[in-house]
Amino acid sequence: MTVDEQDAGPAGADPPVAPLPSLPEQISSQLGGWRGMVEAAVPVTVFIVVNMVWSLQPALVAAVAVAVVIASARLLQRRPVRYALNGLFGIGLGAAIAWRTGEARDFYVPGIWISYGYAAAMIVSIALRHPLVGWLWSVLFTQGRADWRQDRRLMRTFNWLTVLWAAVWVAKVSAQAGLYLADQEHLLGLARLVLGAPPYALLLLVTIWTVRRVQRSAAVEPAG
Repeated sequence: MTVDEQDAGPAGADPPVAPLPSLPEQISSQLGGWRGMVEAAVPVTVFIVVNMVWSLQPALVAAVAVAVVIASARLLQRRPVRYALNGLFGIGLGAAIAWRTGEARDFYVPGIWISYGYAAAMIVSIALRHPLVGWLWSVLFTQGRADWRQDRRLMRTFNWLTVLWAAVWVAKVSAQAGLYLADQEHLLGLARLVLGAPPYALLLLVTIWTVRRVQRSAAVEPAG
């Protein structure tokens, strides 16, 4: 037997499966790390501060300019740009609406409607027996595999997790919508920051912990 054959292990044996990253590593990765979370918050923070001390139009220009600088810096450093581009799109769309209406609170309208859309899509996905949180799990952690659809326990788990995500999304966006209708633009900006990455991180934490727990429970149960 050659050294290569010895290293390969017994014939027909499956290659070793790499362990999943730790829970904090997975959550940090999906949020873009600390840098990604900070970069997502900076343009909105700039808009809030400049709008408070100056006026709407300078605040819009400053927020868009900061978002462009962040995206450009990532490109120059050859770092992943999806977080920066997503943020740039949202900032640009909100800025365009606010610029046209002259209302600072309209800067946050796209985010409100998009979040309601996410929640509606989640509920529809459950009715169609394709819970979106299950597919999110496939994309983020299993290279697109959807083995969970053949496991009734995991299917039920992803159904109620999707309900949880939808409920949190509705709660946080309804709080923002209430501040929008009350014309509390400064509080609305603060709510946008507080209800951005933290709830998402918490939902990821609950999802990863729950799915791992269900998988471990299934693994230790005797066959038959």
